[in-house]
Amino acid sequence: MQRISSKDNSLIKHLKKLKEKKYREEYCEYVIEGIKLIKEAIQENANIKQIVVCDGCDNSELIESHLKYEMAKIDFIYVPENIFKTISDVESPQGILAVVGKNIKEETDLGEDIILALDDIQDPGNLGTILRTADSVGLKQILVSKGTADAFNPKVVRSTMGAIFRVKVIECEDLKHTLCDLQSKDYKVVCTSLNAKKNIYQIDYKKKVIVIGNEANGVSKDIQNIADEKVIIPMLGKTESLNASVATGVILYEYVRQKM
Repeated sequence: MQRISSKDNSLIKHLKKLKEKKYREEYCEYVIEGIKLIKEAIQENANIKQIVVCDGCDNSELIESHLKYEMAKIDFIYVPENIFKTISDVESPQGILAVVGKNIKEETDLGEDIILALDDIQDPGNLGTILRTADSVGLKQILVSKGTADAFNPKVVRSTMGAIFRVKVIECEDLKHTLCDLQSKDYKVVCTSLNAKKNIYQIDYKKKVIVIGNEANGVSKDIQNIADEKVIIPMLGKTESLNASVATGVILYEYVRQKM
């Protein structure tokens, strides 16, 4: 355990840098905040580099004794409240954060029934909710296009409610190329389209890649052109489309229904 009292300390400068995507990518690290997320990270054996606790706002009564024991095994740092506020990303911090190594895969696991792919999802809240939903149905990986929001953005990480430690993010330089490669390995690519003739309840969810499109424009034309099947979510009301994270949930739980 050590104490840092200078805002010019190299670790404090590093933590501030991690607020920016380019530095998260450069160092392959990101920051998590709050007792619940740190507890989840420890339980999932995430690659925790340091834990930083606010000396003046330490809610020690909220930290369970066994969690304190596990935290003590990690590089543990105390900082005064004025410095903690400069590195925190939330309005009302609990006084504890951690630096975590990214959970990134380069190769797709071909042993799963379905693979979820995101085509330029922009909203961090949507991305976080999608990761959480993927985790809830037992998916262990997710493909994201280069234009998709950063999965390690603080808002995304908070929205995942711990799923970020269980669902591996596979960042695709060229999503279309990745999908074509999966097609050569017996997967069928399925994307949503308002012009589809089939609905999501009329296809079999085995060896499928489910592509979820951009919030404003849907799945890109390039990917629609290579899709093996296009599906629509049937609606009884006047709304024509759903929020990207809601649509993902509806489709993934049809997969769950069929699997059960």
